[in-house]
Amino acid sequence: MELLLGLVLGVIGVIGILFLLLLSFTIYYDLSRSEIPSGFDSQLKLRVFHCSFIIVFALGKCLELLGVCRQVAFIRFVVSFRNPRVDPSLSAKDLHFDGVPVRVYQPKAPSAGLRKGFMFFHGGAGMIGSIASYQDVCCKIAKETDSVLVSVGYRLSPEHLPPAQYKDCLAATLHLIQNAASHGVDPSKIIVGGDSAGGNYAAVVAQKLVERSDLPKLRAQVLIYQTSQAMDFNLPSYQQNSSMPPLFQENVVYYVTKYIGKDPSLTGQLLKGSHVPDSMRLKYGKWVSPDNIPERFKGRGYKQVPLAPYEPEVYRQLPETLEADFSCLFADDSVIQKLPETLIVSCEYDVLRDDGLLYKKRLEDHGVKVSWFHVENGFHGVLNLFDAGLFTFPAAVELMDRIVDFVKNL
Repeated sequence: MELLLGLVLGVIGVIGILFLLLLSFTIYYDLSRSEIPSGFDSQLKLRVFHCSFIIVFALGKCLELLGVCRQVAFIRFVVSFRNPRVDPSLSAKDLHFDGVPVRVYQPKAPSAGLRKGFMFFHGGAGMIGSIASYQDVCCKIAKETDSVLVSVGYRLSPEHLPPAQYKDCLAATLHLIQNAASHGVDPSKIIVGGDSAGGNYAAVVAQKLVERSDLPKLRAQVLIYQTSQAMDFNLPSYQQNSSMPPLFQENVVYYVTKYIGKDPSLTGQLLKGSHVPDSMRLKYGKWVSPDNIPERFKGRGYKQVPLAPYEPEVYRQLPETLEADFSCLFADDSVIQKLPETLIVSCEYDVLRDDGLLYKKRLEDHGVKVSWFHVENGFHGVLNLFDAGLFTFPAAVELMDRIVDFVKNL
């Protein structure tokens, strides 16, 4: 008995030591690698939140090295525990739209007529995230806007490489448009939207639908701190927020390579821009130019970094990053000018801030009606923290309110 007790205590001791080592590494990593600008409120809260990210990612990497499971699988497993309850004023049905899993949120209260429809595409770099983990976001939008919201469970990379993600989003959207009435939706009042990678999918879906004269036009698109280009990763926001948690500049290019199933060793060349052919620099440079970023967004420091010399071999391995299906900013003028009314959300302390600003200017230059909301104290991923208990951020509440107001007023 004493031997068994000693063994148990020994195991507990080892676990305790490992936990302390992990915690020490996490705190060290956060303090040494991250840099939160002095103008940002709630620094301690963000650091604690970031540390939780580091722990999950570090544990996932350890399990991958031990051959237990892939890091991305562990992260998805942890994220799956975040499954908020459905608001009691809504019904939620798990269906398939043209083979794509979706969850349809619909107000239980009777409606005088057909409702607006909102196709929502979650974020997560195209590799994590799920219908369940965005349930609170989707319930809030559906309830407050009295809309039928369809959350799309598109396929994830690396099991399913792009363009599987946007194609699933497009297929589900087409299904709703073509079967709107059966879901209580007005086909002329369908909105597409999403955050981060999901915002990019929404932009691409909207672009793909502008040429479909046989279908009702989309009513609007809601693009929340979305990616829009993979040409220049040294724009002002990338430099100013290079070490701002939870999304660092180096992480963005690393995730790009992982997402498209390429060797992460290409990260350095992608960051420098050596994957961009000279012909594309001439064609797209006018849209990605820092001159298109208002001067107010350069006040926290910016030094223009020219793209590195073109390396054909690098481009040969990364051609999809410069296609419009991946970089929505690079769509043809004939497509851009037909896009629907748009809400663009940017966050001051987000590396992707300028991607949204560049897309905003491109739309406005072609006469598209754009509403823009800039979250002064926002950071990447803040939307998910609008109702997170101790980790609720006022910026997230403000952002959610603005999305709701935009949809209600369409």
